[in-house]
Amino acid sequence: MTREEFIKQMDGQAKLVRTEYGFTQDIMARVLGISKKTLVEIEKGRSSLGWTGAVALCSIFSESQVLAGLLGGSAEDMIQALAFQDLKPVYPKTMGGKVWWKTIETGDGWKIQQNIISQHYRALDDENGRICSSFDLENVREILSEI
Repeated sequence: MTREEFIKQMDGQAKLVRTEYGFTQDIMARVLGISKKTLVEIEKGRSSLGWTGAVALCSIFSESQVLAGLLGGSAEDMIQALAFQDLKPVYPKTMGGKVWWKTIETGDGWKIQQNIISQHYRALDDENGRICSSFDLENVREILSEI
């Protein structure tokens, strides 16, 4: 998935999330920090939240079942995979992928997991610390081979 695809998905979910929370367009626009007119245009498919707005939607509505079902759990991992693409940040520990992840490869002190919904990958160390995440499995393998 690319940032553009992510943004498009979030544009398409804005109205469903608003409905899930029982918000009017006025309230939802205020929560997201945009005008009601802009929100109406987004809901009609004529405008876009953009990267910052899509991230804000996911962050503010992190408990949304609509978004969890679409993204395979928390949007945080997907957002980080997109934001840190081609970068090598130091990640905090994870819970090890008990719900939304399947382990697809293991090695000496690491494992590669794939999110069952979004299909993106992450590599964890033996203490469940995230080494990297990406939508490209070969990229994850390459990073692990450099360690």
